[in-house]
Amino acid sequence: MEQLRVVTGVEKIHKNRPRQSFVYGCVSYLFAFPIFRFLFRGKTTGISNLPKTGGVVVVSNHGSHLDPPILGHALGRPVAFMAKSELFKVPILSFIISCCGAYPVKRGAGDRDAIRHASNRLIEGWATGVFLDGTRQENGRVNDPKPGAAFLAARTGSPILPVAIINTHRAFPKGSLLPRLVCIHVRVGDLIQPPQTKKREDLISTTSEIQISINSMLDEGLIQNT
Repeated sequence: MEQLRVVTGVEKIHKNRPRQSFVYGCVSYLFAFPIFRFLFRGKTTGISNLPKTGGVVVVSNHGSHLDPPILGHALGRPVAFMAKSELFKVPILSFIISCCGAYPVKRGAGDRDAIRHASNRLIEGWATGVFLDGTRQENGRVNDPKPGAAFLAARTGSPILPVAIINTHRAFPKGSLLPRLVCIHVRVGDLIQPPQTKKREDLISTTSEIQISINSMLDEGLIQNT
């Protein structure tokens, strides 16, 4: 039944775009904007590569807890991320993250549950965020990419948008209580088409293409003034 729900919505996936909620706007412009733009002197390049409507799998490296709010603001359209189901039991927090498009994933539930929720977000027209390694990396690079993003794209027919987030692993590393005031920049790469099939070889090939794209943008370093 869930599979039928996903397949039925594929035709609509490229036409829809969820409207940014009031709460999302507040979080983006009152919280993420000053932190990204002023505290960390944030810049974004390649934003024209992001489709204005329809579901798209936004795939990035992951170096810090700063990554979700920064991506949600820097891309200029709502980005849905998975969140631990425990967070949805906290009344005010649950309301905020739900308005921001977050979807719950239970601890130990495995990738299947996350893929199902993310697929539904894509069908609704959300830009849906996926960290390619799954967990934070101390060096901020893509080191051990998982095929979940490629599978999600193949399942829904959604394009993939590679994004490199530069320096969040230095600005707020694991175990740090206070941020370090370094520049954080976001590079948006060219769209990558979804795998033609859900076969392992196609998923691995696409995952490798995403990894190369993100790490190449990281190697380019901070965005220079023009």
